[in-house]
Amino acid sequence: MIQLHNVYMSYQGDGAALSNVTLKISKGEFVFLTGVSGAGKSTLMKLLYGALRPTRGQLVIDSVNITKLPSSQVPFLRRKIGVVFQDFKLLSTRSVLENVALTLEVMGWGKKDINRRVYHVLKQMGMEQKINSTPLRLSGGEQQRVALARALVNEPKIILADEPTGNLDEESKEKVLAILKEANVRGSTVIVATHDRRLIENCHKRLIVLDKGRIVEDTNVA
Repeated sequence: MIQLHNVYMSYQGDGAALSNVTLKISKGEFVFLTGVSGAGKSTLMKLLYGALRPTRGQLVIDSVNITKLPSSQVPFLRRKIGVVFQDFKLLSTRSVLENVALTLEVMGWGKKDINRRVYHVLKQMGMEQKINSTPLRLSGGEQQRVALARALVNEPKIILADEPTGNLDEESKEKVLAILKEANVRGSTVIVATHDRRLIENCHKRLIVLDKGRIVEDTNVA
């Protein structure tokens, strides 16, 4: 599903953000990605959804070599990937329904099918009563669930979640994790970047640790 071979990523004027990263993530895996700030987690996540191209090396996602993919084809790759950003990236002037519907609109779904699917996903997350609210009227946990709904609404092959439980209370963290686990059970490959060691230890999934742009640990947490 995801393969990186000798991947390097450097930003102009800085050292390597990623250095000689070789990694394989199989279809249907649930993986935690961790490391201190600046370890390379966010850079790796950006490479996986096509926001960045590696400086060197090969990156293959769902049989597509990203390093050779024309820029015009990147949006089509992203249709296979649901992304939950650390800062949510919800549109403050749009309703919950409109924020989640955006994913399906760009894929060309009809309005009736969009409304049906969005309502179904929001109901699964206990957010159907907030469908007409704007993000600024929601709590942090509610905003995170809307961001998750937007990422999951088209049932993507891959879900990338960057610090999805950051600044949430314990109850909200559990809800977010349960949603990601359920998506994984339904077949999505899930990659979660997080600093939350308690979350990692309670979940018992594969753990990849980055340090200064290199993988220093790759193991299953027992």
